[in-house]
Amino acid sequence: MRQIILDTETTGLSWERGHRVVEIGCIELVERRPSGRTFHRYLNPERDFEAGAQEVTGLTLEFLADKPKFAEIVDEFLAFIDGAELVIHNAAFDVGFLDYELSRLGPQYGRLADRCSIEDTLALARQRFPGQRNSLDALCRRFDIDNSHRQLHGALLDAQLLAEVYLALTSGQSEIGFALAEDAEAGTAAAELRYDLTAPRPRVRVSEDELAAHAARLEKLRAKAGGQCVWDAVEPRIEAVEAEPA
Repeated sequence: MRQIILDTETTGLSWERGHRVVEIGCIELVERRPSGRTFHRYLNPERDFEAGAQEVTGLTLEFLADKPKFAEIVDEFLAFIDGAELVIHNAAFDVGFLDYELSRLGPQYGRLADRCSIEDTLALARQRFPGQRNSLDALCRRFDIDNSHRQLHGALLDAQLLAEVYLALTSGQSEIGFALAEDAEAGTAAAELRYDLTAPRPRVRVSEDELAAHAARLEKLRAKAGGQCVWDAVEPRIEAVEAEPA
């Protein structure tokens, strides 16, 4: 599975008013792991920033003056994303701008949806955390992802943060370590771990304190997983016993 975590920065909030893309940042995931491939370009927007937009990104027209125009990088960009699933926070915004940029170059370029499927992490977050703040910064705080270096918005930095948020948002079980095993010699992912949930479970004898700590741990994992964790699917036999005298 190939995914592209994508973010853009723009001269304003509305492509309908002719605002343009000034930065594109992409990070490739293969089987939910960073491949090391990225796509990052600053772009000459050929127009002024909207009031306030420049302060958000810290970019200036002077800095962007010698950068390529979208038409000059479009083929390289489309080759990088072609056939992948795009993962975008508030996808309607970025897709709207990129589709507008493509439309300016002619109908032969089509739309992003003609080339890629699109996953909106804002919609995923709203499903999992209804009624809560689900901005990228809010999700970083919720998942304990360090975003202290995000003083300004930047497409590649935001894509890096979004990659971490997306993996946390969609994994649920990563904290317990139920991940793909890695082939040490080949350096590639091995077969997925499988669990026989019908096999007999061993009898476990623990103290009352250990049982309480176990229950508290499960509650934390359920909260992380959005309601259920793998342990809930099995029937372990746990008995509390009095601690033996020293």
